Amino acid sequence: MAGKLKITAWIGAGMLTGALATLQLQAFARGSVSPLPLEQLQQLAAVYGLIKADYFEPVQGKKLVENAIDGMVGGLDPHSEYLDPKDYKEFRESTSGKFVGVGIEIAPKDGLIQVVSPIEGSPAAHAGIQAGDLITRIDDTAVKGLPLDKAVKLMRGKPGTQVRLTLLRKSANRTITLVITREEIHVQSVRGRMVEPGYGWVRINQFQSDTLPEFVAKVDELYKADPKLKGLVLDLRNDPGGLLESAVGVASAFLPPESVIVSTRGQIPEANVSYRNTPSDYSRVPGQNPLASLPDAVKKVPLVVLVNGGSASASEIVTGALQDYKRAEVMGELTFGKGSVQTVLPLGPDTALKLTTARYFTPNGESIQARGITPNYLVGPLPGGDPYAALRMREVDYKNQIGTGVQSASSPQVQQELQRQDEARQELEAAIEKNPKKFPKLPEYGSKQDWQLEQALNLLQHKPVVTEKPLPAPAASASVSSASKPAQPAATH
Repeated sequence: MAGKLKITAWIGAGMLTGALATLQLQAFARGSVSPLPLEQLQQLAAVYGLIKADYFEPVQGKKLVENAIDGMVGGLDPHSEYLDPKDYKEFRESTSGKFVGVGIEIAPKDGLIQVVSPIEGSPAAHAGIQAGDLITRIDDTAVKGLPLDKAVKLMRGKPGTQVRLTLLRKSANRTITLVITREEIHVQSVRGRMVEPGYGWVRINQFQSDTLPEFVAKVDELYKADPKLKGLVLDLRNDPGGLLESAVGVASAFLPPESVIVSTRGQIPEANVSYRNTPSDYSRVPGQNPLASLPDAVKKVPLVVLVNGGSASASEIVTGALQDYKRAEVMGELTFGKGSVQTVLPLGPDTALKLTTARYFTPNGESIQARGITPNYLVGPLPGGDPYAALRMREVDYKNQIGTGVQSASSPQVQQELQRQDEARQELEAAIEKNPKKFPKLPEYGSKQDWQLEQALNLLQHKPVVTEKPLPAPAASASVSSASKPAQPAATH
């Protein structure tokens, strides 16, 4: 029987080798791809055959191939991944702003999953989940070492079903278990209001397919409330990014026609592109300009962009463009530094490859990857700065991040900085565990206690701005009068 199994397995391995040979011919046909490493592929076929023949229980060949693809892609960088039918469906849902789950933004943290923030009005928010909570178990599955995408799958499900989350709340030094009912979550992309007479605040939570029309509607609403708007705050704090076209559209709202918003550089010619302020680069409907209803005044209104360590990808593209053109002053904290392009390449009707194909560069040619955007004015969430700064993970902290394109991710300087950050993180965690009451709760964005928003308004109103520490003075800004002098100026990027 074992002999028959091995014969069958090697027939399967032979079929796999034949398929790989076909791929070899296709690779040569493309002309731009190097020859496939046949010796290593033969090893892959051998491993496939041995597993099929000798594993303690039968394994589907499809599962083995998918696992091989998953491992091959997942080892490239933190953002490339193979999307199986379920993943592909969830990916499309995430760009639409609708999905079924508990409603939290999460990130990996020391082998566990950390809550970045609960989504407003979600089941997680109603259940009392807080930013900074560490998820240790999802139902009966231990989270330690679990990939982020697997954790997401476990928390999502059908509407009305329940999931049990076990949380470690370090601020209270205790473990909490919550049973949460899944719901369809609609992430409201844009919100805003007049925060003071003459001054508006617009917050973008994530760049989705409906972000640009929502943004235009909100800005139009503010100008109807006050046609002589004196200043605007664009809030991109904790905005993890999203669709490139939405980001290009938001930046275009404030910049002259044909301005370069962002450029990309990669291996193939198609990856070397400049995206400009032109409807063809941001409109989802050919021939239409979703920015057409905006008043002309929006091109000149004094503008401050708020960012922090959770501002990533698309939000960094907007920030970098507005900063490079000196159209806005950037205030807050160093951004996340996610400056790589992921292209979704369909593999069939219900599977796809999400592959990193290029790096993003600001209009001035600066790489966003692993560097982030440095604010003109360094302002933490509290008057004393950010007490939790050392706990926040950034792109540079990923072991397999792709580097800036100038400096390797494995360079001694980068590795020394990572070690320093890791030591600071451990010290802060120990301090929080020892005396959690010393660490205050951060204010809600847009509230009266929002220190960063208060400083942004001070800048727009030509009042002193309290920054964390003095840095070299920024270049003169076209959007905020040079008469506006910060108490402690920060450096431009």
